Amino acid sequence: MSPGPVRDGAEGGSEGLARGVVEFARLLRAAGVNVGPGQVALALRALEHIELLRSDDVYWTLHSLWLNDPRQRALFEQAFALFWRERRAPPAILQELRARAERQEQRRTALRRVAEAWAKRHPALASAGAAAAPQPPRWDARLTFSEREQLSRKDFEHMSAEELQLARRWIERLVLPLAPLPSRRMRPAPRGPRLDLSATLRASARTLGEADPLRYRARGSRSPALLVLCDVSGSMERYARILLHFMHALSAQRAAVEVHSFVFGTQLTPITQALRQRDVDLALAQIGSSVQGWTGGTRIGACLRQFNQRWLRRVPARRAITLLISDGLDRDAGAEIGPALQRLRRSCRRLLWLNPLLRDAGFQPLAAGVRAILPEVDDHLPVHDLRSLEALCAVLREALAQPPGARARAAAQARSTRPGLRARDARG
Repeated sequence: MSPGPVRDGAEGGSEGLARGVVEFARLLRAAGVNVGPGQVALALRALEHIELLRSDDVYWTLHSLWLNDPRQRALFEQAFALFWRERRAPPAILQELRARAERQEQRRTALRRVAEAWAKRHPALASAGAAAAPQPPRWDARLTFSEREQLSRKDFEHMSAEELQLARRWIERLVLPLAPLPSRRMRPAPRGPRLDLSATLRASARTLGEADPLRYRARGSRSPALLVLCDVSGSMERYARILLHFMHALSAQRAAVEVHSFVFGTQLTPITQALRQRDVDLALAQIGSSVQGWTGGTRIGACLRQFNQRWLRRVPARRAITLLISDGLDRDAGAEIGPALQRLRRSCRRLLWLNPLLRDAGFQPLAAGVRAILPEVDDHLPVHDLRSLEALCAVLREALAQPPGARARAAAQARSTRPGLRARDARG
């Protein structure tokens, strides 16, 4: 389908074309299509080699360079036609796109209501039609859920720029209330189960043997620890940006939980200190300037091995819950992932894999990286919308409330009650 002639982006020569391409990229970003500066520069170089008067060539050039999600094809087509053919201002184009989306939603709602009314009046025909062409049920979210509920169920990848801002504000209000964990170390206390004899004798010596209150010792407490390893490769870009806000919100609760954060693509980068800044925008800007290979490839095994060698003994991994945030799509086809994760799992309390690909009900572990990660993790959880983040907070509250070693002791006790396993372990 031809979107119409391109009205001269070249009216002002190369400067006019460049200005038009940049404005069109900003329009797509505002509408929810992720177009970065590198893609804009690549498009400008590509447009130098095609005939600008042929709209199809311009359309498919920008389409091939900027569009990664086929579900956004209709949005790209309409935005291209409105911007290049009718030359409307970007605010007017956004308003037109929203109006068209609302009209389509109203049309779908009307069709659904007609179908439901027909099904009630003719149940036999409706059941026969359903058997012939089964369709998943569609619900009118505007009539059944609040705006907050709709936003909580929307995939981060499909959110518009405005919805992402709302999601970030929602994440900033997430609270992870955790009780301090008991420590093995004894500390001075006004009352306690043990008498601190040495402190009592020192106090008595200072008063030359006169009566002095007894000194006691009791178990201290410490904050639970959380270790986060987040994938920032190209396939995780949309999720990584919103999950960095989630990591910043966790780091802001330093009184309740001790958070150590790392990001990785082709290399591992610590970002704990950057996330401790109060302003999330400054923190993300510092991370963006320090991380190498942002939105590039992924070498999960190599980065995990680098973490084990350089950082595992420098963070409180023994008492930490470890979050591995990745889609498991590895450039090295799963090489080194198994041994690296085995070492990491032995060194932490619990290893959780947060995978945005679990948003699909038909998810299958087909990629080599996914198959390498699955056997080494304790839990495999989705992380693609606000509802999944709230569920993750509930899991973390439950996991961090357990004393260290409770999960391992329960697993060992379960194995000991099964004679078959006990005999097999003895033979092994």
